[in-house]
Amino acid sequence: MWIVRKGQPLLSIAVPLLSLAVIGCRGIGPATIPRDQFNYTEAISASWKKQMLLNLVKLRYGDAPAFLEVSSIISQYSLETTVDASASWIEGLTGDSTGVGGGGRYIDRPTITYSPLVGDKFTRELLTPIPPTSIFSMVQAGWPVDRVFQICVQSINGLDNRAGMMALARKADPDFYHLLLALRRVQQSGGVSIRVREEQGQTATIIVFDRDVDNRIRADINTVRRLLNLDPNGHEFSLAYGRSTWSSSELAILSRSMMEILMEMATHVEVPPRDLDEGRVRPVLEEATQMPPGLSHVMRIYWSEQEPTDAFVAVPYRGQWFWIDDRDPLSRGTLTFLMILFSLAETGTTSGAPVVTIPAG
Repeated sequence: MWIVRKGQPLLSIAVPLLSLAVIGCRGIGPATIPRDQFNYTEAISASWKKQMLLNLVKLRYGDAPAFLEVSSIISQYSLETTVDASASWIEGLTGDSTGVGGGGRYIDRPTITYSPLVGDKFTRELLTPIPPTSIFSMVQAGWPVDRVFQICVQSINGLDNRAGMMALARKADPDFYHLLLALRRVQQSGGVSIRVREEQGQTATIIVFDRDVDNRIRADINTVRRLLNLDPNGHEFSLAYGRSTWSSSELAILSRSMMEILMEMATHVEVPPRDLDEGRVRPVLEEATQMPPGLSHVMRIYWSEQEPTDAFVAVPYRGQWFWIDDRDPLSRGTLTFLMILFSLAETGTTSGAPVVTIPAG
């Protein structure tokens, strides 16, 4: 509030009023970009992690999973300011009055659109097996081959992975784990790669084992060829989807769909013993005890009565908490890998990444 004295120059009143007007006219849009970009990214990431964990827990309890994608975010900002001034006096009379007033209003109206995963989109993204080419592309990109195969592959050239789901429960073939260890050492040496070429008008993916490797890695490559019944002198093998091979020059991978992966990962959710005793949840096949040294658990999801204090992510369900320990990098990495897989599972459609639209003025 400004006090205006009789005889005060008009300019001394106009300057502060003009300053207020300029402040009110300045755009607020640019200042919101750093804040909104970080805040919305962090919020979407946190909700995505919780949704993935919650669906794993629900699958463990035989509950139906639900996926709700953030398809768009529209945030409307508005900053309004008002300034008014008044001054009146009559020479020689009392009761002169002066006054300057102002006001402002800041409005934030976010509109967030969610899209449920249903119908054809559900079938396409969750029930379609991951192409073997995509699996080896992830290995080529640097993801540990043993982790990728433990999560995404049900069998390779007839060697079976563990299946913990009751309908298909079976222990892994011991040679499957020895295969993973040999493949991991070959991967770490850079001795395996993929190549794409045209064969009879079709695109073929070829797995190539490097010839120029030391004796230790050469022994691992020989182990891979022996376990998979591949040509002992071959270095290039075509990649195919299936359980069995047509020839000794082919790698046949029976890959899992995203739904199969989620159901398998759900078997690693710990549950209260009373829920097992009361039949609220069914038992699952425990992880193999004959797993060789060098391979570790895929994922561990704990439960507790109270909300955990040191969790990477935690969700409440059925009156208790399920969570991943922040000090368990393997389980944290598996959850992150699942979220990346979920993005890769969408085939033949435009990316469904959220669109953030922020009109600001």
